[in-house]
Amino acid sequence: MVKQLIKNGLVIDGNGGEAKKDQVVVTENERIVYVGPETGYSPTGEEVVIDAAGGTVLPGLIDTHVHMMMEYEPLSDRLTTPFSFMYYQAANYLKSTLHAGITSVRDALGTDLGVKKAVDEGLIPGPRLQLSINALTITGGHGDGYTVSGKTLDLLPSGYPGMPSGKCDGVEEVRKKTREMLRAGAEVIKVHATGGVLSATDHPEFTQFSLEELKVIVEEGRFRKGVKVMAHAQGAEGIKNAVKAGIHSIEHGIFLDDEAIELMLENGTYLVPTLLAPVAVLENAAEVGMPASAVAKSKEVIEHHKASFTKAYKAGVKIAMGTDAGVMKHGTNLRELGLMNDAGMSPMDTIVASTKTAAECLGWEDKVGTLEQGKLADIVIVKGNPLEDIYSLANNDNIQVVMKNGKVEKNFL
Repeated sequence: MVKQLIKNGLVIDGNGGEAKKDQVVVTENERIVYVGPETGYSPTGEEVVIDAAGGTVLPGLIDTHVHMMMEYEPLSDRLTTPFSFMYYQAANYLKSTLHAGITSVRDALGTDLGVKKAVDEGLIPGPRLQLSINALTITGGHGDGYTVSGKTLDLLPSGYPGMPSGKCDGVEEVRKKTREMLRAGAEVIKVHATGGVLSATDHPEFTQFSLEELKVIVEEGRFRKGVKVMAHAQGAEGIKNAVKAGIHSIEHGIFLDDEAIELMLENGTYLVPTLLAPVAVLENAAEVGMPASAVAKSKEVIEHHKASFTKAYKAGVKIAMGTDAGVMKHGTNLRELGLMNDAGMSPMDTIVASTKTAAECLGWEDKVGTLEQGKLADIVIVKGNPLEDIYSLANNDNIQVVMKNGKVEKNFL
């Protein structure tokens, strides 16, 4: 039995209430056993004491949109890198993500069941993973690596054991492809309902998949004890099709209109905004060889994206933090909170979006997302008070302690 007592820190429990002083958090093995006033807990003497040194104690943060098997890199590097090397790179990406304070992620394509098994069994450190395996996409749509040269250059390889190709057209092909993803271990289904910024042959406002095709994907997930569907959806028509089909979360949501927001509110659909993604494309274009088309589209959409987020937040749409990490470097995830704050979200609400609401989006609200008795001991200690400077979380040096399942994975105190 391992007991740990965290003291001398401001506690933000993830529920959105006031931050509390003079509180302690006590863990036993992998669970939280007490959160509350220090005067309400009687130490047994068995506890390992962790002194937060006046910092802030938070639930482990959650990124609901990542790509753990990649970081965008120049085409020449992709063409000269052996296939298996990406797994060793991913081990570093996973560790960087965990050390940034992210203890759970939803992988939005590219990570197979073996990587999850390696993390779960402790072979490599990393956040808890929820897998989509690969995304469903139409021929010529976002996710189809076909280029005008006639060559296909996908961002990530597919068609190898455990990673089916996601291309499919028509209701029956879509049904079969969804079943292939489920067979490969998908815990959430990912579909590209519109074009995107990084794809070569479409535009973010292009609509992909019919309403009937999207409904089939949702239906197949429902047959598997309620497996949810997440939709890359940037244009208004594609967003509305996805919501009408019963899709659980809208990823990006760049061109939200009033009708789309109303539909999301009526259906309880989550928005995962990834404000960092187009910002990172513009910042990193020269270094990593982003295509000119992606740079142009990022410049076109970035203000629309911010405005859509602000409108959705003010309307009361459920927002879960996600970044599209992999488009940018892993471990830089918490910049997203500053961008959400810049777009009008309060600092406390950015934290709730990254903890409680994100856990609900993943269907994991019973085990992570808040500091509560009985939940898994995913806990982060940071310097200072992030409510006074939410951008401070983006500096990994300020992330002093990261605990996952009661195990301290990082300790800079």
